[in-house]
Amino acid sequence: MPVDTLDTRILRLLIEQPRTSVREYARILGVARGTVQARMDRLERDGVIMGTGPHLSPAALGHPVLAFVHVEVTQGHLDEVGDALAEVPEIIEAFSITGAGDLLTRVVARDNGHLEDVVQRLIQLPGVVRTRTEMALRERVPHRLLPLVESVGRAASASDAPR
Repeated sequence: MPVDTLDTRILRLLIEQPRTSVREYARILGVARGTVQARMDRLERDGVIMGTGPHLSPAALGHPVLAFVHVEVTQGHLDEVGDALAEVPEIIEAFSITGAGDLLTRVVARDNGHLEDVVQRLIQLPGVVRTRTEMALRERVPHRLLPLVESVGRAASASDAPR
């Protein structure tokens, strides 16, 4: 089922006021609590809402260095290397990609020396041919979804309008 205008209003509240109760969301939206809960349950079931935990800062956890490491993998070993990457705690995300390299990882580290240690660990994984590291200097656009939710909401409103 596509996301409609009420869904986007709920998603906006979840992003802007994540600690608010379902009852309060219902009051703000002017709909029944059961309606909000049913919508949230469906959005979770459909994979739109993927988690409810806190957003943590690697820098505040003592890992202020952020790098993107491209990993080139021997053909036929992508799954094994992906599983091995999941065992490295400093890798906070990894994606299969097109273009140069096979995997793109987001790596955090305590300092540049620690980053080098992590990269050396990656190079030693069976199936890894080579790596290429790019360090982030400054975050320009923090992770966000509200502009996308608002765009989906505008599209939903336009399709809800009488023709």
